[in-house]
Amino acid sequence: MTHKSKALGIALVLFGSVALVACDKKTDETKTTKEEIKQEETPKPEAKSPLEEAREKAGAFAALPKNWAKEGQTKEQEDLGRMLYYETRMSKNHDISCNSCHMLDSYGVDNTPTSTGHKKVLGSRNSPTVYNAAGHVAQFWDGRAKDVEEQAKGPILNPVEMAMPDSDQVEKVLTSIPGYVEAFKKAFPDQENPVNYENMSIAIGAFERNLATPAKWDKFLEGDDKALSEDELKGFNLFIAKGCVACHNGALVGGSTFQKVGAVKPWPNQVDQGVFEVSKKDTDKMMFKTPSLRNVEKTGPYFHDGSVKELDKAVKMMGEYQLGQTISDDEAKLIVAWLGSLTGEVDKDYVKKPELPENGPDTPAPDPN
Repeated sequence: MTHKSKALGIALVLFGSVALVACDKKTDETKTTKEEIKQEETPKPEAKSPLEEAREKAGAFAALPKNWAKEGQTKEQEDLGRMLYYETRMSKNHDISCNSCHMLDSYGVDNTPTSTGHKKVLGSRNSPTVYNAAGHVAQFWDGRAKDVEEQAKGPILNPVEMAMPDSDQVEKVLTSIPGYVEAFKKAFPDQENPVNYENMSIAIGAFERNLATPAKWDKFLEGDDKALSEDELKGFNLFIAKGCVACHNGALVGGSTFQKVGAVKPWPNQVDQGVFEVSKKDTDKMMFKTPSLRNVEKTGPYFHDGSVKELDKAVKMMGEYQLGQTISDDEAKLIVAWLGSLTGEVDKDYVKKPELPENGPDTPAPDPN
């Protein structure tokens, strides 16, 4: 092959390569143009409405049960428990009852940071609501009582609460009141000596196990699309997006776990170390039972020390200290709107104070000391 022929061959090869590149480039451009046209022609999915979004996110919750009654629980036990709940004579000075700190006409709280006990001494923790408490994983902020029956025994013998010296004294008071002797017999008909401290707690627990407060949130969970306002729905969606649902979920929107207060940022007040005060385990420092958010707009002030009066502030603090989230004023307002949908209905007839039996001739006198 001559030098001229070689040059011509090389030229043809180069021309072909350039033509192929140009062809490929044109094909890519055509492909890109078609994809752009296709993207333009394909309609973008419409944004979901607050209702649609809420429906998708509500799976971690459940409607409130009618009650938490135990098998074999009777109306007679509930009626006795109601009487005992309001009974001040089970306190040393006859001036404090369960209802003094857990007021049934005030959503089960006294709306004070900490409650006043015997000799006007203040307790160290905020009194949680008794409504829906029977559904909690345990009782008290530190979970030291397994259920409402066991919880009922505690405050009566606590020296800074009702201050009775021992269970024998409580039984002595109740036995001295003829009306209670009769009521205990009706509530525990198979027992020879039914007036005792254990049965007292069983009766109070039976009464408290019916303290459920169904709300419009439950109507939403049961399928009513009109139960919540748009702001309430937006607030719920924010509640999920911020991560609050990790601790506040289920039928009670909480009350089922123990969590460290100050999970991502140390809590400002660390005087009370929570579960650690009972267990003395370092791993339990600053661990508290997660409160239920049922009726939360009515049960302030908030947290175990009752240190925060405003619900929106409490919401923002939870974002900061538990989640590492900044919750704006507008976001807090919407979340609080949804929390308002958790405010339930109180059965006023069920919780109405009954007529209490009169003293007997041997009923001990009040002791202010």
